[in-house]
Amino acid sequence: MNYLYLVLSGVVGILFGILVMKSASKKGLDANREEAEKVLKDANAEAETIRRQAKLDGKQEAYDLQVQAEKKIKEQQNKIQQAENKLQSREDRLSFREENLAAREKNIGNKEKAVEEKINNLDQMQIELQAKIDNQIQVLERTAGLSQEEAKDQLMKAVEKKSEQEIGQYLREQQEEAETKAADSARNIIALAIHRYAQDETIERTVSTVTLPSEEMKGRIIGREGRNIKAIEQATGVDLIIDDTPDVITVSCFDPIRREIARQSLEILMKDGRIQPGRIEEVVDKVTRELDETIMKIGNDTIFKLGIGRMNKELVKLVGRLRFRYSYGQNNLQHSIEVANLCGMMAAELGLNQTLAKRAGLLHDIGKAVDFEQEGTHVELGAKYAKKYGENPIIINSIESHHGDTEPQDIIAILVAAADTLSAARPGARYESMEGYINRLENLEKIATSFDGVDKAYAIQAGREVRIMVKPEKIDDVGMVKVAHDIREKIEKELTYPGQIKVTLIREVRVQELAK
Repeated sequence: MNYLYLVLSGVVGILFGILVMKSASKKGLDANREEAEKVLKDANAEAETIRRQAKLDGKQEAYDLQVQAEKKIKEQQNKIQQAENKLQSREDRLSFREENLAAREKNIGNKEKAVEEKINNLDQMQIELQAKIDNQIQVLERTAGLSQEEAKDQLMKAVEKKSEQEIGQYLREQQEEAETKAADSARNIIALAIHRYAQDETIERTVSTVTLPSEEMKGRIIGREGRNIKAIEQATGVDLIIDDTPDVITVSCFDPIRREIARQSLEILMKDGRIQPGRIEEVVDKVTRELDETIMKIGNDTIFKLGIGRMNKELVKLVGRLRFRYSYGQNNLQHSIEVANLCGMMAAELGLNQTLAKRAGLLHDIGKAVDFEQEGTHVELGAKYAKKYGENPIIINSIESHHGDTEPQDIIAILVAAADTLSAARPGARYESMEGYINRLENLEKIATSFDGVDKAYAIQAGREVRIMVKPEKIDDVGMVKVAHDIREKIEKELTYPGQIKVTLIREVRVQELAK
């Protein structure tokens, strides 16, 4: 009974629990449903809000786009209007120009007609004038007793005389003007260059004698039956002159290199004491090789000291050979170095290429290194070698023009000619033989007296000035300028001289009366 009661109680409890759980579950479902409905309702409301906002935003954006589009359309319309205004303005200007051109064409046509009428009138007047001139010529011929050709000759002579006077006057005016403008500047530049470059005077002259330690040495040099002196002359290519002058042997040769080889060889042989044909040939060969090396060293040292850059080896050798070449007693290498330095200083003052100016100055007399063994003047030979070894055209022109053989094509060429004159003309730089000096003075006077109207000419100041007396009845004051100019040009063309020559013309008129 109790057991049954328990079972029934348990079943009732279970059923009650199920009913309670079901009721609770139903409440939960209802609550969830209500919550879901609330969420859905909120979502719908939010979606509606978003839709309305989106609709409003779309309308605003569409409005903004419409405003921007209208603005752009308005800008384009303004541009089109401006372009139309410009086109209209251009059309107006073109129309105005067409009207002006039409008016001008009309004026030109009128002027052409007027010019044609004037030309026709001038032709007619010219015919009438020529007829009158012919009549006047006939009247003048009858009156003067001269034919037309004779009158023309007299007129031409008068015009020629007047032209000579005008030319002389013009030359004098131009010379004075050029001297006034250039004198100060040139004087300052040259004075500064000379002041900065103080070269020692050339003391060494051409070696032509060898001093012997004793008279007994003469016999040893001559040798038995003259075999030693013959061997020396044959090996060196020089002539040895042994005369009554005590303790001296004269070396004679036009080639300065051979003369130097002979001099050095004689000095070595005299110190060595062994003077015989075999030893002579050995010494001469040794001196020749050493001299070649010495020449190259001299050339390289000179180029290095001047700082003018690299140079072809053959030109370097020619520069070194200048050390043994003399002109009027002036050593050519020292002269070339002096010209190079003067050119460099003057080029620096003028703002020119200093290195190129120095190089041109050094090479201006390079032809003198070979002119004693090759045909041609030193100017021709120098230009030839400069072209051969690729020197600058300015340097070639400086070589060709430094004695006036050609026209200078660059300021550097003019500086080279000026520096060459300065180096040669300075006191003590050069000397010449008495015979050459006398011949030069005679030729200078002959050139001056060769001109018509010159009475006498006197070379003074050791040939650096020529004073010329002219006949006053043949040459007037104005004509003296032209005569002086012509004499100067002839001296420059025909004479060779160191430095410069001043040409001075003197015209004197004397009137005398004797009172009794």
